[in-house]
Amino acid sequence: MGLEKGGKTIYGANLGILMLETKFPRIPGDIGNATTWPFPVQFRVVRGATPDLVVKHDARLLTDKFIEAAKDLVASGCDGITTNCGFLSIVQDKLANAVSVPVATSSLMQFQMVQAMLPAGKRTGILTISKQTLTPAHLEAAKVPLDTPIVGTEGGRVFTRDILGDAPEIDFAACRLDMIDAARQLVTEHQDIGAIILECTNMTPYAADVRKITGLPVFSIYSFIQWFQHALVPDRFPAHLDDPLLGLAGR
Repeated sequence: MGLEKGGKTIYGANLGILMLETKFPRIPGDIGNATTWPFPVQFRVVRGATPDLVVKHDARLLTDKFIEAAKDLVASGCDGITTNCGFLSIVQDKLANAVSVPVATSSLMQFQMVQAMLPAGKRTGILTISKQTLTPAHLEAAKVPLDTPIVGTEGGRVFTRDILGDAPEIDFAACRLDMIDAARQLVTEHQDIGAIILECTNMTPYAADVRKITGLPVFSIYSFIQWFQHALVPDRFPAHLDDPLLGLAGR
């Protein structure tokens, strides 16, 4: 097989995911459900980083803990780091500067790329778990304009309440209705919306519902990390020019 380069502890799981400390159930599609991913990942729980603290208060108070966990993932063999909360855009710069691999903290970081794809007169909208606490600092850290249309799920049935409250049981059918309602509100209040970004990593299971209801492209942490992973582990393609079976060798 030839000489192989070492230096890692774990191989074949190149993406590391920093997890908030939670106990609520996570269904397929959620970033914290390992079956969501079509490739192996490594998880690290950041102890003390609760959804309430990170979303409703100031995640920057936990920066050192996130850095410590990220360094542990890199030492275990990860070539890229992400997180399971869009509000962690606020620690993107410090986290990226603290480790030796690329860091993608938040789904919101897709904004500039998504907006560039839209025609003139169309804007990118955001669905978030907590509009009230998604501050200018969070948006600026992800290079999201402050006048971006944003709708939260705070007024819904259970989604915001039970995830931020870290409920041991969640009615996911009711969560789906909350997401549908928020999506309808976003496109009704802002008829110039051309695409939607889901800030919250727990929203991915409902991306198809948002797409169906609005008819718009929907970008999530899943779409973002799939793109990220393909940079860390590019697909291999046949080297046709060197394949004598194709009669192309030496051409």
